[in-house]
Amino acid sequence: MEDFYAAGPPRLDVIATVPNAPQIHEQAEAMTILVTLPPNSPGAPPHRHSGPAYGYVVRGEIVFELEGEPARVVKAGEAFWEPGGDVIHYQDGNHLTDAESAFVVTMFCVPGQPMLVPVSAEELEERKDRRA
Repeated sequence: MEDFYAAGPPRLDVIATVPNAPQIHEQAEAMTILVTLPPNSPGAPPHRHSGPAYGYVVRGEIVFELEGEPARVVKAGEAFWEPGGDVIHYQDGNHLTDAESAFVVTMFCVPGQPMLVPVSAEELEERKDRRA
């Protein structure tokens, strides 16, 4: 066991934290997916998730926009999160026009509910005052 750290202990870097993170459902299903976006891809249409989601951009840059927050660019090596539930996720597209971007996201889904639920045009219109 004395040779366990012969090369030195692992280095731990905190990428992001979420103070006051939302509670997850008692029987939540954790799902981790890799999303690869072709150049200039708009990503998923406006949607919501049944539970919180935590992500990390592994390559490129994505445009990330949640209800009530301005759109922002998240670059490789940076993290993002969303609370899920009633909050609309407007954008998760590729910010790059000439290269792929990719991110890994772990979602904590409520059992029996879909991982992603598209938001209708009517609801987007009803809630337009909530978009930053």
